[in-house]
Amino acid sequence: MLHHPTIDKLHAMHLLGMAAALAEQQSQDGIDRLGFEERLGLLVEREASERESRQTASRLRRAKLKFADASPEDIDYRTNRGLDRTLTARLLTCEWVREKQNLILVAPTGLGKSWLACAFALQACRQGFTACYLRMPKLNEELAIAHGSGRYARLLAQWAKTDIMILDDLAMAPLTDSARRDLLEILDDRHGYRSTLATSQIPVDLWHGAIGEPTVADAILDRLVHNAHRITLEGESLRKTRGSLTANSQTK
Repeated sequence: MLHHPTIDKLHAMHLLGMAAALAEQQSQDGIDRLGFEERLGLLVEREASERESRQTASRLRRAKLKFADASPEDIDYRTNRGLDRTLTARLLTCEWVREKQNLILVAPTGLGKSWLACAFALQACRQGFTACYLRMPKLNEELAIAHGSGRYARLLAQWAKTDIMILDDLAMAPLTDSARRDLLEILDDRHGYRSTLATSQIPVDLWHGAIGEPTVADAILDRLVHNAHRITLEGESLRKTRGSLTANSQTK
């Protein structure tokens, strides 16, 4: 049987990795010295690798990370901002996601907390977890629209199934009563089932007052803070120390 009909059939069955690997094998000198199982193994390995790559790319598209290129390999440990390499390495194993724990990043503006949050989420997507990124103003806007359109329950159900939800710039502005209760609903759905990653310029000790309404604030913090790993960054804005940045150049 000729090879090209086989490649066509592999394409028809959407086995694109195997098709590409088989085409490459045809042009490799000495490939016939490999046994049938060895050659088949190479085809299957290529297919598995390409499927995993496509699935990761799909998860990243759905995550809509603010910094889609925030690779963990590019994390800056040289700048003195209090980033613990050992803790960061442990978090990059994503064990905290498997254990349904949370992560809190606190830092003044310009120290790269949002970029780091996206790097942790990207690493999780690589390992098969789903993620979504939302700045708090955007979250509140989406919830307000969902209330009016009848999508509220469906939106909460969608977020409840997402492995990591990034809440960027938490406690930066006073919350309305509706926003407070919506945030509590989100965190209540996730508590013990999924992981939440929150970033803020405000120290955690001040979140209670920033959230407002003591009873709801207690409930929110109970579900977010008590099982959370914490990273606190300090120092001068990297935007100042590194000079002007281009639109695509971000702190890490």
